[in-house]
Amino acid sequence: MSNKTVIIVHSGDMDKLYSALIIANGSLSMGMEVSLYFTFWGLERLKKGGLEKGPFSKMNFLGLGKWMVKSRMKKANVAPLEKMMTDFKELGGKIIACEMTMEIMGIKQEQLRTEWIDEYGAVGTYVHEAKDAEITLFI
Repeated sequence: MSNKTVIIVHSGDMDKLYSALIIANGSLSMGMEVSLYFTFWGLERLKKGGLEKGPFSKMNFLGLGKWMVKSRMKKANVAPLEKMMTDFKELGGKIIACEMTMEIMGIKQEQLRTEWIDEYGAVGTYVHEAKDAEITLFI
């Protein structure tokens, strides 16, 4: 096994994206390699202007729940998603965008934040990344 964390980012929910990036940045800060494989609704968050658009997964209350949580996170000095993503990339994190999802959902490369994406790949790319990883997660 290698000193590596691989996370499938399937959900586009704000709180789940925070979880993925907190674990990813924590793993990077501990000297691990980290790959995030964005697929389906997670891939929607890589669209230009899409990072902050995800709903809150539980108790959304027509957006009020998301607003309340974001307010509490700000008071607790939790970095916004944009900063967490920037930190992830600056620390050497790798992002893979699922090509099959792009085809199914009609997402074009020019719609994505290509400066964040290191690779476009399918299930084989994910399996290659994850086969020897110490930590694999599905969020």
